[in-house]
Amino acid sequence: MPEAFTSPALLLVLALLCLVIGLAWLALAMDVHWQQVRGKQPLPKAVVRVLRVLGGCALLVSLVLCLLADHPSMAALVWIMGLAASALIVTFTLTWQPRVFAPLVMWVRRG
Repeated sequence: MPEAFTSPALLLVLALLCLVIGLAWLALAMDVHWQQVRGKQPLPKAVVRVLRVLGGCALLVSLVLCLLADHPSMAALVWIMGLAASALIVTFTLTWQPRVFAPLVMWVRRG
C-alpha cells in the first residue's frame, strides 16, 4: 500500500496541482485578479505578502515532487512544462470563471 503513495504518476499529478494552486495564489496577489475573485473587497498588503509566500512555497513543493518522481534532468523538464501548462490553466480560469479560485482565499475575512 505505501508504494501507491509514492508512484511517479501520483507524484506528478500532485506536482501539477501544486503548480496550479501556487500560480493561482501568485495571481491573486495582484489587485486585478483579486477583484475578479473577491469583488470590491480591498486587498491588504499583509495578504499580498502571504499569498506570494504561499505561491512560492507551492511552486517549490511541486519541484520537490517532480524530483521525487524522476531523475533531475527529466524532473526539471517536467516542472518547466508543468509551469507553462499551469499558467495556461490559471489564465483561462481567471478569464472564464474567476470565482473558482475563491476557496484558495477563503481564510481572508470579508470586510
